[in-house]
Formats: sequence, C-alpha cells, structure tokens
Amino acid sequence: MNLPIRRHAAVLALAAAVSLPAQALRYEGQDFADTLQLDGTSLQLNGAGKRQVAIYPLYLAALYLPHKTTTPDAVYAQPGPKRLEMRIVIPLVKDVSTQEFVKAVDKGVQRNCTEAEKAAVAERVRQFNAAITEVGRVKKGDLLRIDYLPAQGGTVLTVNGKVWGKPIEGQDFYTAFLKVFLGEKVTDNRLRAGLLGQPAS
Repeated sequence: MNLPIRRHAAVLALAAAVSLPAQALRYEGQDFADTLQLDGTSLQLNGAGKRQVAIYPLYLAALYLPHKTTTPDAVYAQPGPKRLEMRIVIPLVKDVSTQEFVKAVDKGVQRNCTEAEKAAVAERVRQFNAAITEVGRVKKGDLLRIDYLPAQGGTVLTVNGKVWGKPIEGQDFYTAFLKVFLGEKVTDNRLRAGLLGQPAS
C-alpha cells in the first residue's frame, strides 16, 4: 500500500528537481550562475575570485569552461567556448581608466608566456588592447565578458552587452589572455586560486 505512494512521491521530487533553475554561487554579495549556454555549448562555473589592489577590490571574476578543472594546463587544453566574466566593484571612486587593464594584460603576457608565444600573439594582443582602450572607462556595476567563440571567429570582448572590436582569431591568443590570470607569475595569487576552484593559500 505504501510502495506506490512512495514511488509517486519520488517521481514528484524528481520532477521538482528537474524544474529548478540552475544553482548560483554567492560570492562577495553577488550571484554567479553555476552553468550557462555559450555558442551552443553548456559551460560550468569553474571558480570565482576577487582582484584587489591594496585594500580595495577592483573586480570580481568568474571562469566558465566546458569541464571543471583545477590546473591551468587543463584549462588551456580544453577546446570549445570559454568565458571570463569580470564585474567591476571599485568602491570610493566613480570610475577607472581601461588603460589599467591594458597594462595588466601586457604585463601578464610578458611574464607568463614564452618568447615564442609572445611573438605569435603580439599583434593580436595589440588588437585586443585597442578594443579595451576604446571602452575608455569602467565604473562600479559594469560587466565585462571576454568570450572565446571559435564558431564566431575567436575572442570577443563585450562590455554591458556591447561588443567592442572584432573577434580575435586563435585559441593560442585566448590561452595567452588566460595566462594573465592563471599563469605561474600572476599579480594576484588569490584570484588565480579562486578561478581554478582552489582554496586561497
């Protein structure tokens, strides 16, 4: 007598679980989707972290990949779409020049890529930095997404939903970009650990 009732309850519970929205990670007061669709591919939240300058936070970042991993090499090796999302959270000031991001990209590529890698992506780094420069300034609440979309031509920069510049070809460029955040000589090790889903040391 109780068995059919239990089965019915289990079916209802399963149906309710399937209908639930994707879980979100609550980090530093903001929600990051656990999964998302990008260019026809389901991506998973690999990790999230905070870039802090002195005692002040600059942005929160989240890395989305086809498959979760805790090592940089495994991140770089994954084919298909990827996303690095940056949410500006700067306190006390109205905005910040995007030249700060240009400097960070240049420094990160120089410190974390081999000479051969740097030579191969140099022109594309300049192209990407030109797009960032066009943005001008960013303020608290702005949302930057740097997506690798192979079906659409490569790396695409969007700020608050607006695309800046043209797609930048090559997974090697996106790997060089990710090394700014995940390489062995990064500026912020806590951010690196967060994006890799590792505990901060």
